[in-house]
Amino acid sequence: MPNLKDLKNRIESVKSTRKITKAMQMVAAAKLRRAQEAAEASRPYAERFTAVMAGLAASVGGSDSAPKLLSGTGTDNTHLLVVMTSERGLCGGFNTNIAKLARAKAQELQAAGKTVKILTVGKKGRDQLKRDFGDMFVGHVDMSEVKRMSYADAQGVAKDVLGRFDAGEFDVATIFFARFQNVVTQIPTAQQIIPFAIPEGFEAGETLYDYEPDEEAILADLLPRAVATAIFSGLLENGASEQGARMSAMDNATRNAGDMIDQLTIQYNRSRQAVITNELIEIISGAEAL
Repeated sequence: MPNLKDLKNRIESVKSTRKITKAMQMVAAAKLRRAQEAAEASRPYAERFTAVMAGLAASVGGSDSAPKLLSGTGTDNTHLLVVMTSERGLCGGFNTNIAKLARAKAQELQAAGKTVKILTVGKKGRDQLKRDFGDMFVGHVDMSEVKRMSYADAQGVAKDVLGRFDAGEFDVATIFFARFQNVVTQIPTAQQIIPFAIPEGFEAGETLYDYEPDEEAILADLLPRAVATAIFSGLLENGASEQGARMSAMDNATRNAGDMIDQLTIQYNRSRQAVITNELIEIISGAEAL
């Protein structure tokens, strides 16, 4: 049984930890507001951009002159998985859930006889996947120096992916991220970005625009932007999801620390009372002996 000094040191240690987790919770709450606003502000543009792209793609159809980013390479033997996670931990299951989805996809593709390549964005996803899929890594994007996500950061990732596609390194590219829903819910999401996939339920007849120049020329210019836009949207969703998950995790840690302090305090008081009782018994026994 620990002595009084050990219990007192343990209580002080847990109190110090609680101060840290409480501070991290407050910082995450402050960052969450800005990150959530950025993610929600990007959604209308990304959705409308995708709708326009879907209309163009539907009108082009299976034309031989369609860009490769739309029509694909004609095969799907090699898949590139772009796994986007955070650079820092202490955010609950945020990174683990994204890595789990990517791992399941990689195993599914391997079982189907496909070649899998992995490009990681963020250190935590790389750390979780390198043991099982380390030989499949083809690159890593370090975002540790990025304080506020910008479109230029997404363009850097998009250029890397597009460069690999132009070099014939893969046939299909899919990004993995967490879509922000609320503070306690972040939905792991897989989205195919190459070749461009028309959203389910979209009908070509919904498009009411005439395009100048022709659709093929516009697609050739817009498809690379669509890749960058999808990556940027995913990074913004990740940013909000990370802060929401960290806020929730630190709140739980703070509550658990409070519960532990209460339990240790009760244990400390009982031990202290036992020591006092023993001392009183010894004094009384000694007095009676005299």
